[in-house]
Amino acid sequence: MPPLRAVIFDCDGVLFDSWRANVAFYNALLATLGRPPLDAEGERDAHMMSSPQLFARLFGDDAELAERAIVLARDLDFEPFYQWMEPAPGLHALLAGLKTTYRLAMATNRGVTAGRVVQRFGLDEFFELTVGIHDVARPKPFPDMIEKCIEHFGIAAPEAVYVGDTESDRAAACAAGTHFVAVGEQVKAPLQIRALAELPSLLVGTWGAGDGERET
Repeated sequence: MPPLRAVIFDCDGVLFDSWRANVAFYNALLATLGRPPLDAEGERDAHMMSSPQLFARLFGDDAELAERAIVLARDLDFEPFYQWMEPAPGLHALLAGLKTTYRLAMATNRGVTAGRVVQRFGLDEFFELTVGIHDVARPKPFPDMIEKCIEHFGIAAPEAVYVGDTESDRAAACAAGTHFVAVGEQVKAPLQIRALAELPSLLVGTWGAGDGERET
């Protein structure tokens, strides 16, 4: 197995418990459009889909309504919903520790809020790169955003691992040729952890401790 040089993170469900925030955001948007709130299936989709993917599912053949929703999602201020985003326990310390050995990035199906979340929670000191759906041609489950991170790092795909919590995350990592670590119980994978706090031990157990110095 080649050495591990980079760790790429999904955002929602991995770095943050943001279920309540995302559901509240989309329900506010739907209310503005005069539509009912998300049902249980819609809440699950809101957790893992990009906004265009979700609206395509919600509104079916009504392309005009879907486009209105996309514009509204881009312009709706997410600030009132940050209060419901809960960082993983010890997130800053965990990322600081990983950064001494690995290069770090975030790749998420978020749109304009991808970079804003990083800045809002003070994560920009850890991530070299943040990639959202507006930075690539296709969202997950396509590999585009993970491939963009790999290209930025200038490494081979097997030298990176993607940390996610959904089937679309696993599919994107597989298509990009990176390793995949599953967080939680939504998706199964050979490398699996119950919570993000277990990630450093898993990386050391799988790839070794490294030399303690991050290559740039």
